[in-house]
Amino acid sequence: MDIDKFQGQLITADHPEYDTARAVWNGAIDRHPQLIARCSGTADVTAAVRFARSHDLEIAIRGGGHNVAGTAVCDDGIVIDLSAMQAVRVDPGRCTARVQGGALWGDVDHAAQAHGLATTGGIVSHTGVAGLTLGGGLGWLMRKHGLTVDNLLAADVVTADGELLRASDDRHPDLFWALRGGGGNFGVVTSFEFQLHPVGPDALAGAILWDAGDTRKVLRFYRDFVRGAPDELGTVVRFGTAPPLPIIPEELHWRPVILVGACCAGPIGDAEEVLRPLRAFGRPLLDLIAPTPYVNHQSAFDSTVLHGWKYYWKSTYLPELRDDLIDVIAAHAFACSSPRSYAVMFHLGGAVSRVPEGDTAVGNRQASHAITLDGVWRAGEDYADRDIAWSRGFFAALESYREGVYVNFLGADERPDRIRDAYGTAVYDRLVEVKTQYDPDNVFHHNQNIRPRSERTAARSRPGPHAPGAGTAGTTRPESQTNSGAMR
Repeated sequence: MDIDKFQGQLITADHPEYDTARAVWNGAIDRHPQLIARCSGTADVTAAVRFARSHDLEIAIRGGGHNVAGTAVCDDGIVIDLSAMQAVRVDPGRCTARVQGGALWGDVDHAAQAHGLATTGGIVSHTGVAGLTLGGGLGWLMRKHGLTVDNLLAADVVTADGELLRASDDRHPDLFWALRGGGGNFGVVTSFEFQLHPVGPDALAGAILWDAGDTRKVLRFYRDFVRGAPDELGTVVRFGTAPPLPIIPEELHWRPVILVGACCAGPIGDAEEVLRPLRAFGRPLLDLIAPTPYVNHQSAFDSTVLHGWKYYWKSTYLPELRDDLIDVIAAHAFACSSPRSYAVMFHLGGAVSRVPEGDTAVGNRQASHAITLDGVWRAGEDYADRDIAWSRGFFAALESYREGVYVNFLGADERPDRIRDAYGTAVYDRLVEVKTQYDPDNVFHHNQNIRPRSERTAARSRPGPHAPGAGTAGTTRPESQTNSGAMR
């Protein structure tokens, strides 16, 4: 790399910020790159890709660094870090936003809501825009406005050859198709252009809590309630303890509860009628639903999934909640040991299911729900073995109900066939063709990897550090040492 022309920050192991810069959201990931190239713009990204290729360095791409598998950081190679590229530019006349690849969803919501606009984003505001978008993008607005990728208009991409391309429906449409769900397999996206929609500024939103002992009754009611719900209503069910948030009375802190979070993206009066049956069901411990600024609701769960905690996930799509499936969920959801562990279930359908399979690279659009089983503990706590076992056991109990998986919820120790499960055969095979065209050497393989038909560089055939055998801590080193002096 021509250091004189690189305008960003170069961070090596002797830099005082090295340990902070290599840390990602999941504290169970502990990897040591040779170099972190914190880019200031697209020209820096291009330079970093070309430098890594010329020195045969492993490449990891960091946007928000939020993915549970920890693919944003690698051992011994280079991390191309976009975290300094967070600009968001909204065009209220066209209802669009241009968003740099290192931005977080909180950045987008803040800029768009200044004009009463939004697009489907994650339910945690410190989630990165790039990772969530490239994997599909679940969020409160998805039943009304589709997944995040359904609102993607164009993307600027630095390819494996260090070339900058603009991908859209009419420019490199094959690449644009693959970016909408295929993850980070095809290049470094330095900028996204999104369609925005009128939302808020207030929405009827919040959560209702019932005692964990009511789980079966609540889920049976919830199944019937969401079956007829309008597209404006987004809901998420959380199984775990009530977090110690200021808005929750102290006597409920750490009590096992089933929580239904809701956000209705329509007029407040209409939303009150939609949510009335849910709010009236059973004997809730707490009802927090109220007219709420949309940006506040988007960040309401942020403090329950903090940076640096250790996470282990298993996940699957599920069909509609039959009684026997409800019994399985109720029997396992509260059997974890750590008070921070939880399971979360997203209701899909609506606009998500109306996009034909294959129109984007997102698979399994006809699933009713996505559930993720999340073991969580802090450094120094001894819950790891028990809650990893809980997550795996819960996942095994769901085997006869599983319908593929959302690629962004795949963890650090998944079998390669689970990546195919995320797409289905037809979509996966088409992704392989696009990968073979744009990245035949599999340069970008620190991800949920789509392998090209044949890899011309033997070193690139190694599995990424998230592959089976690498462990949840992600400490396995590549088989051969790269050139440690290449950046000096």
